Amino acid sequence: MNRLMYYVPLVLLGILAVYFSAGLGRNPATLESVLINQQVPEFSLPPIEGSSKGIAKVDLKDQVVLVNIFGSWCKACWIEHPFLIDLKEKGVVPVYGINWRESNRQAGPRWLKKFGDPYTLIGDDPKSKGAIAFGVSGAPETFFVNKHGIIRYKHMGPITEQNWNDTLKPILEVLRKE
Repeated sequence: MNRLMYYVPLVLLGILAVYFSAGLGRNPATLESVLINQQVPEFSLPPIEGSSKGIAKVDLKDQVVLVNIFGSWCKACWIEHPFLIDLKEKGVVPVYGINWRESNRQAGPRWLKKFGDPYTLIGDDPKSKGAIAFGVSGAPETFFVNKHGIIRYKHMGPITEQNWNDTLKPILEVLRKE
């Protein structure tokens, strides 16, 4: 019986090592959203300063769209911004924006005026109402929403040409056939 007591801590340590190594093998950028394959939750955001219309759930139907959560304060958003401009200029897919957590309400509109506006519609989200609806954990995050208003994919981090070609473009093609 005394010998058995020596093995219990070793067995527990082994179990913890298995769970720890499994956790280390996961990519945090692929954190699954519980909203995948669910309807976009109800939300409605006012327009950013200088725009006439905000964004709401009703705007995200009848076509496949990207919903991009961004902020002028977000350095990774600066990285992806030229690619989003390119998507708009080429007419690849409508991109809707949620300007998230700006401490200064003029910062987002100023940033878009300086670097270009890739968005079909933009909602102002200083209190995270839209971000909460999408289950956002950081910026930038981008979601594919299908023509039925269902969230089909979540991309964390900046969109680049490589992840567009490797992952996002093939998803867009599949969603257009749904």
